[in-house]
Amino acid sequence: MHAPSLPDRTMEAYTDVTAHDRLEFLHALADDVDDVRVLHVNSTATGGGVAELLRSIVPLCNDLEINTDWLVMDATDKFFEVTKAMHNALQGSGPPLTDDMKATYRTVTERNALELEDREAEYDLLILHDPQPLGMLDRLEETMPNVPIVWRCHIDLTDPDDEYLAFVSEYTNRVDHAIFSRTGYIGDTDVPETSIIYPSIDPVTEKNRSLDAKTVGTERDRLDPLSFEKPLVTQISRFDPWKDQFGTLEAYRRASEDIPDLQLALVGGMAGDDPEGLELYEQVAEEAAADPDVHVLPDLPDTGVNVLQRESDVVVQKSLREGFGLVVSEALWKRTPVVGSNVGGIPLQIDDGVNGYLVGPDDAAGAGDRVRDLLEDDDRRAQFGENAREHVREQFLLPRQLEELLGVIADELDRPQ
Repeated sequence: MHAPSLPDRTMEAYTDVTAHDRLEFLHALADDVDDVRVLHVNSTATGGGVAELLRSIVPLCNDLEINTDWLVMDATDKFFEVTKAMHNALQGSGPPLTDDMKATYRTVTERNALELEDREAEYDLLILHDPQPLGMLDRLEETMPNVPIVWRCHIDLTDPDDEYLAFVSEYTNRVDHAIFSRTGYIGDTDVPETSIIYPSIDPVTEKNRSLDAKTVGTERDRLDPLSFEKPLVTQISRFDPWKDQFGTLEAYRRASEDIPDLQLALVGGMAGDDPEGLELYEQVAEEAAADPDVHVLPDLPDTGVNVLQRESDVVVQKSLREGFGLVVSEALWKRTPVVGSNVGGIPLQIDDGVNGYLVGPDDAAGAGDRVRDLLEDDDRRAQFGENAREHVREQFLLPRQLEELLGVIADELDRPQ
């Protein structure tokens, strides 16, 4: 396993976007656990919301004097093929689970657990993110028998494949605590104790911070041939079948029947633990190639994403399944209304008819109609944008999530709160 590099981050950076009493309470919570050492483990340092979350939360915990490490698993392509199949199946559609797949999973997770034994640090609590590192439990129960283990599940488990869920439950029933993003995700997962913590965005990162006019202008120039003088709709998602870029293309084509010169930007990256990403990107690019107003942009820098979310007229999140979909809150934070599917965590972020619109996950035509409605009404877009900013400020900024996470840590270590 290896430790990713981390940015500098202090709680002081949040004073302008978070209520003073929340920041004071965070410091009080941290005082109760400031003599502990916490380890987060996940499967990739790049791409996807988990890595993005840890890149912010870990340095903030250290700033609060909670000794916190983050380690990323070292794994083979075959392992990531297995865990991607697990991810898809746990969200409702995957190949049969074979003995060979189970053996690959167990071999790699045990090897990573052995590497953890060789590290000098002694931890008081471990947080394992998603199914990839769960197999480490077989070894950790022997080497760290008194260390509480928390499982943080970031995926949508509302309709999992029974065989995969049973396999994962062989591990989840042995953790001390599980954190889910929605109550509906718990379902039949075998876990002893649970909490619900909504994910959040970090408002001070390069992707979400305020930008001066010069930076915006520079990034707009770099995004040429996109024109910001014409209507622009954007979706920002990993290239993943569940994100339904093809449905977004269909919605765009529907809206463009009534909106002259409409453009679509499909922006996304490939997570380090997702072997399907490149193949899907190529399929999307091929489908879009014939339309000069559709721009497929892989691995755009965070500042470019920030500008696109600010400068787009409407953002779309046309997911078929969605663990949470924080790209919705990213756009809403920048006062851009969002048309999204009513799946996963998206309905928690979009207040239908107030800061955006919700449509069925299979309703590309409805999504296109809602995009058209927003593009044809400047006043509505502006009002939705103002509503959006305040909704995210109240519900989906990082200090709130950190506060709730520290509460779980304190509970598991039996500390006062």
